[in-house]
Amino acid sequence: MALGPVLVIGLDPERIPGWDPAPVVAAIARGQARFGEHGVEADLCLVAPDDDAESAVVEALQRKDYACVVVGGGLRKHEPLLLLFEKVVNLVRQWAPGAAIAFNGSPVDTADAALRWLPRDTGERRTP
Repeated sequence: MALGPVLVIGLDPERIPGWDPAPVVAAIARGQARFGEHGVEADLCLVAPDDDAESAVVEALQRKDYACVVVGGGLRKHEPLLLLFEKVVNLVRQWAPGAAIAFNGSPVDTADAALRWLPRDTGERRTP
């Protein structure tokens, strides 16, 4: 039985100037592959802070009825992005009120973050 769907919202490493995105791109790919290993359908919504990130998030949230939304560390941990992080959390509450909200520690453990909140075989949402 497939679990999910899950939406992962994070910073697009290829659109942030001044650093090498390759390690983060590779970590995101590993993290996405882990969803497949667990039979979880997962979509990505990668945004850049200088673009219209909020519109991209709303568009992604409207695509499906997500069981869980994982907000990536790039949005949470970088203090200059605090306002964007707050907006993302409130957009999830508004546009996906039935979805659990989870937070990863790194792109590689994103599936673990979602699995903490996805329903078990009983159909009930997990609670850590």
